[in-house]
Amino acid sequence: MASIPEVPKPPFGGVRGLLRPLAIPLSGLTAYRQRMETIANNIANIDTINGPNGTPYRRQVALLEQRLNGGVRVAGIQEDQSDFLMEYDPGHPAADDLGYVLRPNADMHVEIADMMSTQRRFEANATCVEAANAMVRRDRDDQRGRNWRLSTARNRYRPGSMQETFRPPSGQS
Repeated sequence: MASIPEVPKPPFGGVRGLLRPLAIPLSGLTAYRQRMETIANNIANIDTINGPNGTPYRRQVALLEQRLNGGVRVAGIQEDQSDFLMEYDPGHPAADDLGYVLRPNADMHVEIADMMSTQRRFEANATCVEAANAMVRRDRDDQRGRNWRLSTARNRYRPGSMQETFRPPSGQS
């Protein structure tokens, strides 16, 4: 007796197939949230002149990389190796012999511009997630409606169904 060959399943069928369009914008949401946290950390430490190792705070940068299956991820957080800023303030306790104080290499204007850019990218990915959710919801509702219509059509003319058992009161036609 010959065996029946199995029908191959689609690579992304069922629920997994419905959620696939969400993978790319969700990865963007995660990556840009981490990037915003890094920028917020830079802004919070913009005046920290004595860090844990005795040097001013170094600006941090989130490095993003493209994923093979689409989307983006944070590859790592790297310290910006640019020079510290020097400010002349001879009365400051951290001033050197010449009166200069080393300041963090983070610039408020650059951080705000980076934050605005990252926020816009985050919002664009959030809009994609909302659109994909709406499509999945609409598809689910259409499927429910189709099933209801099919079950109603199947039961319409069966003996004992609502259509046959309903009879108008006597005297009315």
